[in-house]
Amino acid sequence: MTTAQSTPVKTATPSTTATPAARVQSAVIKYGFLFVTVALFLYFALSEGSFRESATLLDTLRYVSVAAILGLGVTLTLAVGGMDMSVGAVAGLGVSVAAQTMVVYNQIGTVAIVAVLAAGAVVGLLNALLIVVLKIPDMLATLGTLFIVQGLKLVLVDGQSITPGMTLDDGTTAPGKFTEGFLKIDRGTVLGVPISVLVFGGLTIAAWVFLARTRWGRVLYAIGANPEASRLAGIRVGAYRALAYVLSGVLASVGGLILASRIGQGDVSAGTSQLLEAVAVALVGTSVLGKGRPNVWGTALGAVLIGIITTGLTIKGLPYYTQDVVEGAVLILALVFSFTLSKRRTA
Repeated sequence: MTTAQSTPVKTATPSTTATPAARVQSAVIKYGFLFVTVALFLYFALSEGSFRESATLLDTLRYVSVAAILGLGVTLTLAVGGMDMSVGAVAGLGVSVAAQTMVVYNQIGTVAIVAVLAAGAVVGLLNALLIVVLKIPDMLATLGTLFIVQGLKLVLVDGQSITPGMTLDDGTTAPGKFTEGFLKIDRGTVLGVPISVLVFGGLTIAAWVFLARTRWGRVLYAIGANPEASRLAGIRVGAYRALAYVLSGVLASVGGLILASRIGQGDVSAGTSQLLEAVAVALVGTSVLGKGRPNVWGTALGAVLIGIITTGLTIKGLPYYTQDVVEGAVLILALVFSFTLSKRRTA
């Protein structure tokens, strides 16, 4: 008796070869933002000789260092699915605390640095309390903190900017001043590179290592992707979200230190414009290399792009208000890369 041998049934497998149009779209998503950055840089470099000077390029990085550092904090909170709207106010608070510490209380720069970093950590803890314990939505909680901090920094300085030699409420003259060492945070250089730029670079590398190369960073991304699944996996979601906001507060206070060193006085309006730029560079960063998620190098590149645009338009003599229009257009373009095109690719 013979038995029929069964032959394997061949099943059709879908072709994985991408069409030319799909490959082009994938390249646009992955490298489009890098292309825009390089193209703008080359345009300004070729059309304006002063833009190519090393001093101009370093000044550009120095200019964006504050927004970039604040953007790193926003990136951490975006990683856990939140958003810190208080970073600009915290930076401004840092300016007021630094001025109060050195000018009014006549303390050294080291004491001012510790006080500013502590103030940033406290605000971060307040945000964590509102969000993690009281369950207030991230954006609403940090928006409330923004107003509290803005009011607090005015209370600290009685609504006026603090300058060396000013007359205090009791009729006496402020005994202190911004120390030379403190002023070097932004005005000093190491091998020709501004210290603030080195701080920006160092914090960028540290944040990248933390988010991309440590378990804590991977957990933050996991929480942002699916907090409920993370909780069921045994992750202490609340603790990690609190960590993200505390770190964001500390980073914002570092930005405040640079601002205080830059302006050399306790300007009550300091930090007001930094929020929008910080959020912009963090959101722009999501489009870099088509990642579609918050990432440190993307945030850094977003800050560099904002700096290129601002410096280039300034050299060309365009009115300052045109910069906002261009920056807004770039942000929208980046969000198209991040969300619209990437969703079409995965559809």
